[in-house]
Amino acid sequence: MKERLSIFALGGLHEVGKNMYAIEYGNDIVVIDCGNKFPDESLLGIDLIIPDISYLEENKDRVRALIVTHGHEDHIGGIPFFLKKVNVPVYATRFTLGLIEIKLKEHRYLRESELIEIHSDSEVQFNEMTLGFFKVNHSIPDCLGIVFHTPEGSIVHTGDFKFDLTPANNERPEIHKMAEIGKKGVLLLLSESTNAERPGYTPSEQMVGENLERIFIKSNRKVIVSTFASNISRIQQVISATQKTNRKLALLGRSMVNVVGVAKDRGYITIPKGMLIEPREIDELPPEMVTILCTGSQGEQMAALSRLSTGNFRDVSILAEDTVILAAGPIPGNEKNVTGIVDNLYKLGAHVIYGSGSSSGMHVSGHGYQEDLRLMLTLMKPKYFIPIHGEYRMLHHHRLLAESVGVEEGNTFLLKNGDVVDIEDGMARSTRTIPSGDTYVDGVDVGDMEFVLRDRQKISEEGMLMIIVPMSKQEEKMLSEPEIISRGFVDNNFSDLRKGMNRIVMETIRELHAANRTSWNVLKKQVKKTIGQYVKDKTKKEPMIVPIFIEI
Repeated sequence: MKERLSIFALGGLHEVGKNMYAIEYGNDIVVIDCGNKFPDESLLGIDLIIPDISYLEENKDRVRALIVTHGHEDHIGGIPFFLKKVNVPVYATRFTLGLIEIKLKEHRYLRESELIEIHSDSEVQFNEMTLGFFKVNHSIPDCLGIVFHTPEGSIVHTGDFKFDLTPANNERPEIHKMAEIGKKGVLLLLSESTNAERPGYTPSEQMVGENLERIFIKSNRKVIVSTFASNISRIQQVISATQKTNRKLALLGRSMVNVVGVAKDRGYITIPKGMLIEPREIDELPPEMVTILCTGSQGEQMAALSRLSTGNFRDVSILAEDTVILAAGPIPGNEKNVTGIVDNLYKLGAHVIYGSGSSSGMHVSGHGYQEDLRLMLTLMKPKYFIPIHGEYRMLHHHRLLAESVGVEEGNTFLLKNGDVVDIEDGMARSTRTIPSGDTYVDGVDVGDMEFVLRDRQKISEEGMLMIIVPMSKQEEKMLSEPEIISRGFVDNNFSDLRKGMNRIVMETIRELHAANRTSWNVLKKQVKKTIGQYVKDKTKKEPMIVPIFIEI
């Protein structure tokens, strides 16, 4: 009996973040990436969102490996949580493995993990699936696309990419290899869609390097550059500009220190001897001799740039006439936080250079624009196409691009997370789904946390009342009036409301005692019900009510 080839996503569709895809053939499942995304303001207290991997857990005896395309958080952030449930070998390039190791050390799971280094010329075999790789450009080193050779045909996953023929790190895309893959025939292409709405080609990183040097030369005091810690090309450009203007360089932010350490140890950046200084040494040097490289370009509250903008970073201050460069465009949703930091920097008297893309000249996207995406489609010439890594409108525009270069109408699948494309005898169809969704990380807790979030939402909107009732252990009677504590509920006339609630609690307990219904569960349930109705009638609000009975 011929095996079926299946492709599905557990994250990365109708969203930007928590990328996770899988190829399944016969008795083998190979997973591609395992990322996270960060919560919005509605997810109170949640630290991270990772994919729901219940399907992979149920089939973990068939999961052969996790292949990682590159080292961004939305592709590696969920790996420690995944490996604790499905411990399989992880294949990634040298730099990507360095970042994964940092995460696994933090989770104390490195010794239990099997990490295998690959490169663009590697070949990996899983029974009837053979994997090959090709280099792509992105905003982080060592990025790969993947080609899966199966008995049904070849499946290509691009990873995140753009076509930059003059990259800052001289790591050019392997266009010849992509063309060869396309020439041999691609049954289905999965290609990222982040910039599918933006016309033209993505500008080259060379532009940013030239603009950075120009700003450094003009600056007469400290230069503070904030960018993604993972953007090693940008960091190398900052190092180059620092060297050309005879400055010293200080690193601020844990992720910046960690990632630069990995990149330096593994030969991905070069820092001249004697250039790096500690933050405490900054004030010992003339300001025109200092460059600061820090995290926080997305407005993260506890990141270095945010703390600098409010004067809360130990040993380091931004003063009037310092130059601050935000060398990263704001991710959609972060604009408000970034604007707040920019305002604070202006209040300090700093010169601020910010804005996305060519408006500031300090950032170019790591994701391909429309012409980059068309080029990938033209090189691969797929029969079927699945646009990935994007919100619905991005996937829709990518479908139009695919049809404009020859993909037949009807051969593109606009999927949701959990939708499965099955291929048999060269024919693809999508008629079934598997479990998918969000898994929340809250401290050490990992799960759906639906009830926890519902309670937090209720408390945030309506407040909370705690009703503490001292009870006699022998006689099961109240020993005194209950203590009522309000949090986030009402201020005005609370004393009158408290008197009414005290009366109702005492009446409720007396009635239950007379009816010989004095179990803790019955008491709590009835107090919660009667107080809830009373408060709603008096205030039109429905706070969370927490009865607490104390035996004395």
